[in-house]
Amino acid sequence: MGRNRRWFWLGFLGLVTAGLVAFLGLNFGGQPTKLQILHASDFEAGVPALEDAVGFSAVLNALKAEYPDQTLVLSSGDNYIMGPFFDGSADPALDKVLGKAGSGHSDITVLNALGIQAAALGNHEFDQGTAKVADLITSDEAYAGANFPYLSANLDFSNDINLKALIAPDGQESKTIPHKIAKSAVITVNGTKVGLVGATTPTLPRISSPGPSVVVNPWDSENWQAIAESIQPAVDALTAQGINKIILLSHMQQLMIEQELASRLTDVDVIIAGGSHEVLADNTDRLRVGDQPTGPYPILKTSAKGEPVAVLNIGSNYRYVGRLVVDFDRQGRLIPSSIDPQISGAYATDSAGVAATGNQSADPKILEVTEALKEIVATKDGNLFGSASVFLNGNRQDVRTQETNLGDLTADANLVAARNVDPTVMISIKNGGGIRDSIGSVNSAGGNNTNAGERTPTKANPLANKKAGQISQLDIENCLRFNNGLTLLTLTAQQLSAVIEHGVSATTLGKTPGQFPQVSGIAFSFDPNGIPGNRVRSLAVIDAKGKVVDTVVKDGMVVGDTNRTFRIVTLNYLADGGDKYPFLDIIEQNPQRAKRVDLLPKELKADFNTPGSEQKILADYLAENYSRKPYDVAELPPEQDQRIQDLSKRKDTVFSS
Repeated sequence: MGRNRRWFWLGFLGLVTAGLVAFLGLNFGGQPTKLQILHASDFEAGVPALEDAVGFSAVLNALKAEYPDQTLVLSSGDNYIMGPFFDGSADPALDKVLGKAGSGHSDITVLNALGIQAAALGNHEFDQGTAKVADLITSDEAYAGANFPYLSANLDFSNDINLKALIAPDGQESKTIPHKIAKSAVITVNGTKVGLVGATTPTLPRISSPGPSVVVNPWDSENWQAIAESIQPAVDALTAQGINKIILLSHMQQLMIEQELASRLTDVDVIIAGGSHEVLADNTDRLRVGDQPTGPYPILKTSAKGEPVAVLNIGSNYRYVGRLVVDFDRQGRLIPSSIDPQISGAYATDSAGVAATGNQSADPKILEVTEALKEIVATKDGNLFGSASVFLNGNRQDVRTQETNLGDLTADANLVAARNVDPTVMISIKNGGGIRDSIGSVNSAGGNNTNAGERTPTKANPLANKKAGQISQLDIENCLRFNNGLTLLTLTAQQLSAVIEHGVSATTLGKTPGQFPQVSGIAFSFDPNGIPGNRVRSLAVIDAKGKVVDTVVKDGMVVGDTNRTFRIVTLNYLADGGDKYPFLDIIEQNPQRAKRVDLLPKELKADFNTPGSEQKILADYLAENYSRKPYDVAELPPEQDQRIQDLSKRKDTVFSS
């Protein structure tokens, strides 16, 4: 072929290629693509959300307005949780506001008003089973349902009677599949297609109630490579559609897992983490009183292909709006240098945060919902049960890692209630993850106020005739939102040791495992740096004055007759295997010896006044013991804790104190 003819064909092919590129809208040059990703996780509305959801909406609206055509609004799961906000929605007085009253309907109505475009399925979505998930997602003639899809690549609902009809094809435009569940979805932002994939913690069956028909892949929550492999096919399906910008909405409970996934996945550009409640922030972010950053915003990692990945997380409970403004190059790769810490980061949603973003108005629907709920919860705040002269610590970081005074109080209440039924009960064991909030208040004064951050007893509520320090139905419902029932069991000394070992087996720096125990009737020491299964060094049964009445473990070994027995009280959730506690195996091995007794019948759904439920038991205990003289046991640092002694922070005094 002659040189001239060769150049002719090369030129012709070039023109054809250029035409195809123009036709397909492909961009191999020009400016990078800029996106604003506004995000949150673990909304889990409690009483503070009556104010914070409003502030969240105002801040979100201000940030949206800065990039009106380039913004995504996303959630990485745990959009709701049982408690006053969730349960208050069932009051018939909210029919007009919600279309149809129903527990959780306020939560979904608020998310719709915020403009959430997609959300991961977290663990708390399943706390009341898949029937409730379906109720909240699905619309009817009165109730709007979730105007966005829920996503999870590693859950299979094809055999679940409640959810299988809600499964939508993967990779569809998010706005075309509201009220549905899929592995992935797509949002087109200013002409750019962005892929979304969801993922849910493999611990789901052990920490929530999805039921046996929901298949979770993988089962092993510690096998990070297997988790990545369960997610990657959904990512690959999006890239096969030609999508080169992909966001993973990941609800793994521990931020370290999302960081591990970042390096094991390919073609994922951004991971929005969920479940850990940790706040990532940079030096330009103003955090709310009591909050500390656990890392920079964002955490930058490198994918399995060697490309940058941004990992995001900004706390919980409507307290912050997360904001990532970032450029992508023509191959869809995230450009880390485009992230400006003056723009991206955690935006507080308190009054100062609203003012800092221009005092934008909140969505009217959110104002309508929260005002209606305030009237309902005010009634509950006037139903009083004793008082406390100290802050009762239910902080997530603390109740999942150390003894707290609220953990002691609730465990004590359970023990007294159990002994009223069976006087032989000696020990109370519950999980810290079941305590969802503190009873008290944190001084939010700003500037140079020396009292900023001070933890105090409950505030007065003149509208409810509640005095400072008094404890109300609302306080109790807010901290014990699951309202579990009590279960009596008999354990051998060996089994008791194994149960406490399990309780501390996941404790390590940077993790907040829900299985961490709060106890009464025992004291123990443990080494969090020891080998899981061999961490408990001392374990003693104690009386009400703290005197040792039985030595169970000494120097890491069970002593005496390993088959001697102890009657205990625990939560029905744990007795049924929740948080991987071994109670079910113990019961199955010898049901006659275990002698299970449920103080709350399984078929009965508890409310605040249901006998045998945690809320009723704590209310009765406070009314009986702390109506005249307030509870005054102050919170101690872990170095001074007596019932639960962390040997990385103190010496073992279980048998000498």
